[in-house]
Amino acid sequence: MAGLAESGSNPDVDLLYDINGLAKDAPAWFDRAMEYVGEYGLLIAMVLLVAACWWSVRRRGGEDAASSVAALVWAPLAAGVAVLVNVPIRGFVERPRPFLTHEGLDVLVAGKTDYSFVSDHATITMAMGVGLFVAHRRFGLFGIGLALFEGFCRIYMGVHYPTDVVGGFALGTAVALLLSPLAMALLTPVTQAVERSPRAGWLIRARGRSEDGRDTVIPGARRESAEERDLAA
Repeated sequence: MAGLAESGSNPDVDLLYDINGLAKDAPAWFDRAMEYVGEYGLLIAMVLLVAACWWSVRRRGGEDAASSVAALVWAPLAAGVAVLVNVPIRGFVERPRPFLTHEGLDVLVAGKTDYSFVSDHATITMAMGVGLFVAHRRFGLFGIGLALFEGFCRIYMGVHYPTDVVGGFALGTAVALLLSPLAMALLTPVTQAVERSPRAGWLIRARGRSEDGRDTVIPGARRESAEERDLAA
């Protein structure tokens, strides 16, 4: 992999120069924005997306609330596991950062001295995006879209080759999907126990929601008829 990067006549390097070349033509303020978005912004956005999905799931309630929340818990855990798996991969491949091997790149983030393959940012965001997809299709598709944009940003910033990003996507997806059955088997009983808790049950299901997602009625309370509501209005 490192040997491939040293050649200037392969698609990986050509695409790197093409995408990073956009940074040279862009205004300085846009590059600064891309630097923040690619380094921190999209990671924060993924966390907020998981939180928004959790809020939506608990408000909806339903019989599958506990399993849905378990899948949401797995999303960030999958990202952490994928990063740990990446540690020996980086040490084995030992691919230097592209700006250390190739001249003329516009590097937007300084201080990157670790190995390049595979991209941690691409791995984390894709693992969380795929984990979200397991829990909620609509939120998951949006999360995968954010992950793809993260990969583009890492190449744009000049800190990763395209194959670093593709490798991160593959690693994050593999960990999130392959370990999902085991994770769900371990996490679902935990979320079900939390759901039954009188104090922590709100983490799984909004108060006042029954298992079918409908508003619950306090025992002994009288239902107000439509005629009474009209008279009250």
